[in-house]
Amino acid sequence: MNKVWLVTGASSGFGRAIVEAALAAGDVVVGAARRTEGLEDLLAARPDQMEALRLDVTDTGAAEAAVRDVVARHGRIDVLVNNAGRTHVGAFEETTEQELRDLFDLHVFGPAALTRAVLPSMRERRSGAIVQMSSMGGQMSFAGFSAYSGTKFALEGLSEGLADEVAEYGIKVLVVEPGAFRTALFDTSRAGVSADSGAYSKVSATRGAVDSNDGAQPGDPAKAAALILAALDAEETPLRLPLGEDAVDAVLGHLDQVRGDIAAWEKRTRATGFDA
Repeated sequence: MNKVWLVTGASSGFGRAIVEAALAAGDVVVGAARRTEGLEDLLAARPDQMEALRLDVTDTGAAEAAVRDVVARHGRIDVLVNNAGRTHVGAFEETTEQELRDLFDLHVFGPAALTRAVLPSMRERRSGAIVQMSSMGGQMSFAGFSAYSGTKFALEGLSEGLADEVAEYGIKVLVVEPGAFRTALFDTSRAGVSADSGAYSKVSATRGAVDSNDGAQPGDPAKAAALILAALDAEETPLRLPLGEDAVDAVLGHLDQVRGDIAAWEKRTRATGFDA
């Protein structure tokens, strides 16, 4: 049976690539975006498979109605892809409370609302999949990305607990952790940027790297989308899927660093219990 997908942030980047891959597989896709004009060519080319849904994921009150509408028309949602997002560059000290709250609304509270909305019907059918588009910054971070990574860390923590909860109902959770892919994520007109105090040289370097690398990222979103579909179809779907050589290297290097920190202090940390 062909799947029914609900994909947020569907008009560009990874969202668009996933929509195209699902359509090519013969599935039905509801592409959600704040501006659906970017989906008009797909709507025209595949009117029997493709629908557009105008949705701002930060409007968490709209999530339940959106899901209910899709289920009413198609009978189910097999795959929810929480993809809508943007980057943000700024030192921790420079990032305002409102900037941080806006990021959490987009990357955490929005996906959480949509996930809660799809779970009852997935549990009833004892099948389904939730794809959380995170980042290699969901497992590690560096200067300039503290706020962005904070939201992705939160999303990954929620998702890891969720995966354990829903496994008994046959529901899969896949956390995708891309590195640098050629999407609009680093487009300066769309990226969030905190005011630059000039106090942090490493953050200034990060700003420069983001500006210079836009359009030159090595990752191919179409290949990423194909691998996401393959991971969902696998008998053993991984919880986490780093994408790209840079992401794999960064995540493995970070895990080695964590292991090294633990090993260096292991004897003393194990000895913090009450004396027998």
